[in-house]
Amino acid sequence: MVTVNVPIRVVAAVVIRNERVLICRRPLTKRHGGLWEFPGGKCESGEEDVDTLRRELAEELGVSVTFVDEPMFSTADPGSEFLIIFRRAGIEGEPRPIEHTDVLWVAPADLDPATLAPSDRLFVEQAMGIRLTPRKHGTRT
Repeated sequence: MVTVNVPIRVVAAVVIRNERVLICRRPLTKRHGGLWEFPGGKCESGEEDVDTLRRELAEELGVSVTFVDEPMFSTADPGSEFLIIFRRAGIEGEPRPIEHTDVLWVAPADLDPATLAPSDRLFVEQAMGIRLTPRKHGTRT
């Protein structure tokens, strides 16, 4: 019998406000701990992307999702069974780090590739078309 590994779908929200994107720092105890990522999470069985983002952003950031656009980019997370789908989303409320260690609004060109999770770095470089160079992150708002 052949075993087929089905990827686990993860949805990441690309939230843009005042020309800055929302990124969150992963807890040190998790995969890619200490690195920055776009917020989101794993889809539960039978769950649609929109419902995943509503649930995950409410749990992780205490915000409400107002819209979710079509997928912008997808990539297999290196070294894992995750397939990450990046979708532009809108939020209502001010995000706070409930499950992350920090949140930032940062201009995409100011993202530091050395501090981004691998799939998030690929998204920024390939889907957003931004050539990242090491630098300091933007300021908190």
